Order: sequence, then C-alpha cells, then structure tokens
Amino acid sequence: FNNTMEQEFEEIDSSGRWHNLYNEIRNEASEYPYKVAKLPANRNLNRYRDVSPYDHSRVKLENSENDYINASLIMMEEAQRAYILSQGPLRNTCGHFWLMIWEQCTKAVIMLNRIIEKGTEKCAQYWPSLKDREMPFTDTRFVVHLISEEVQTCYTIRVLKLQNTKTGESREIYHFHYTSWPDFGVPESPGSFLDFLFRVRQSGSLGPEHGPSVVHCSAGIGRSGTFALVDTCLVLMDKRHDPSSVDIRKVLLDMREYRMGLIQTADQLRFSYMAVLEGAKLILPTSLTQKQMLISTEDFEPDLPPPSPPPRPHHTFKESKSNGQPGSCAEPLKNSEDDLVEGGPVNQNHSMNENSGDLRKRQREERIASTAQRVHQMKQRLTDSERKKESWAYWRPILLNVGAGAAVAVGLLVCWMYSQ
Repeated sequence: FNNTMEQEFEEIDSSGRWHNLYNEIRNEASEYPYKVAKLPANRNLNRYRDVSPYDHSRVKLENSENDYINASLIMMEEAQRAYILSQGPLRNTCGHFWLMIWEQCTKAVIMLNRIIEKGTEKCAQYWPSLKDREMPFTDTRFVVHLISEEVQTCYTIRVLKLQNTKTGESREIYHFHYTSWPDFGVPESPGSFLDFLFRVRQSGSLGPEHGPSVVHCSAGIGRSGTFALVDTCLVLMDKRHDPSSVDIRKVLLDMREYRMGLIQTADQLRFSYMAVLEGAKLILPTSLTQKQMLISTEDFEPDLPPPSPPPRPHHTFKESKSNGQPGSCAEPLKNSEDDLVEGGPVNQNHSMNENSGDLRKRQREERIASTAQRVHQMKQRLTDSERKKESWAYWRPILLNVGAGAAVAVGLLVCWMYSQ
C-alpha cells in the first residue's frame, strides 16, 4: 500500500502539526465575493451570518421569484463528481430546498447532522415521518412521500417520492442520513463512516449520469466538506491506481474554490486523512491486482502488438440542470463520432514458427497462474485479517467480563481474609 501517505500522516500526527496544517490551508484558500447572500432580501434565508455561498458557484433557483438559496455547486472534473453543499434547510426554506433538488435532477440527499444537537435546532425537518408519511410544501408546489425507512446503528436510509403537484410528475429520491456525527466533531471511527459512504456509492447516486447529490449538515461546510473530500480522494486513487499521486491538501484547496470554509476543525482534517487511508486499503487491492494482471499478460510480450486504447466515455462530465421547465432534466452531452477511439484489428507477424508460439503461450500461462496465486494469497490475507478482527470483537466482551469477575472475586477474598 501507499507508505508515503501513511508516513506523512504519522509525521503530522507524532509532531502534533494538525492545527498548523489546518491554519495553513485556511490562509492559502482563496476568497471570492458573496454579495447576493448579503442582500437584505436574503438575510433570513441564511442559517449562519458567516457562512455564505460565493456568487460564482451558488446554485440558482430557476422557477422562483427569488433565485437565492444557501447552496454551492462543487465540480471535481477528474473524479467525475459534482456535489451541492448546502446548509441544513430552515423552516422557511424547505420548499426552496426541494425545488433545488427537482431542478438539479438530484438522486440522493446526504444528511450528516441530527435535527437537534446540543439542545439547538440545527436543521428543519424537511421530510415526512413514519407517522405522517407525507409532507406538502405549498410555496413551491411539492409533496414529499416516505416510501421506506431502513434504520442502521449509525445511519438511516430512506426512499422518498418527490411529487411536483404542478405537473403531476414524481421521482424517487434517496435520503442517506448519518446520525452519529457530532457537530464540530468527527465520527467514532473511519470504519463506520466508510460503511456509510460505500452504501451511498452502491446506490449509484453519485455517478455523472445523475444530477449532483445534495450534501448538507448544519452549515454545509464542516461535515459536508469532509464527506466530499474523502469521496473525491478515493475516486482519484482508484482512477489513477497510484495513491501517492493524490494530494489531499490540494484537493481540499480545490474544493474551497467553490465554497468557503470546507472542513471546520483540525480534528476533521485529521479524520479526513484517516478515512482516505483506510478507504484506500479497502478499494485499492482490487484495482492494483487488475493492474498486475495487465502487466503480466501484456507488457512482457514483445512479439505481440500493444492493446489499442480503451474507448473514451460516451458522455462528457456536465453540470446537470433543468432547461427551465419543471421536471425536465438535461441529458449528458455526447461526444462526436470523431472523439470515439475504436480498436481496429492490428496486423500480427504470422511468420513465427509453431514452437516459439507454443513457448510464449506456456510462459504467458505460467505468468497468469503466478499472478492468480498472488491474488489468492492477497485475498486470503485480507480474509484472515477480517476473521481476526471478528474473533477479537466476539471474545473481547467475554474476556472483559471474566476479568471483571475475577477482580471481584479477589476483592471478596481479600475482604474475607482481613475479617478473619
């Protein structure tokens, strides 16, 4: 795995430089105008006075008299990711929130806070409960229906139906709600957070075929920034097959070009590094194994033609927007025919004699078998590691109880001896 990144983490951790690194990022980040957020008409649409969307990257409502909402569009081109980072809706902006989701063709809302935290309302309840099952928003003419709810230890997954009462059209929206992340804090462990992130990914909601996912906490910068940063870094590592090429600090600075203050504390920055390191260990073995197979079967065949380049994606990465009509989502732009690369047949040297051909075939088969064996060993090590973790998780409470019982017994014995 990527020793360079782990060494960097250990060096920062051992020297206690997270606060210094965090302050360096804050000082290096660019700042841009946010005049629209400060207009008198928009003051009561902001949850916090010091968190405003930049003018150049703010999401604009298209079917509303006032186009303002406290939300920013973040575009990460290489990772093919687009996120809308938003404040937690206020009671008077819930309708605007659903209008934005409709117009941007969003497939998933990712909520990283609880409604009440430390006795204060950090976000309005903008979706229906199991009791009510539906919630109308008359100002923007939407009704939200609760279809299903799956409650896990650290998060809840809901399926909602968003209905446009003006056109009669409806869409299914995922609502991924992480319920165990304290305000200004970090999750209990990278493992539980990564489990949540991978559940979001498995839904396909983050892909470029959908509009940008809406990610929010209370202000839409701390926990929301952490989620977007970790996800983007893991995508880039997977694409490049080279963890050391991903500079977490640079990715964060790139994201701060779109929304101010992403990641609010040094602890959140440290947690982001931890989550990226742990996530890379989970997703990279498969990618690196595939790369090894590619090297084994192709790079050492001087007599065979090189493989033709893979076709480029049929879709370019494009901001998903409606065309101004409620309920219409623009299709991704397609490349022209000239942009497609097709691997045609390549002339091979047919003058090779049969014996040399058989020799190369045997050598190739041996290399494939050797690589397959290494892959099997790698998977076995991962499996053994997981089994050890599961075994320890099973025996740990038992051993603790036995130890506690033994301590009590010794204490009673000592008391009895003194009483004699």
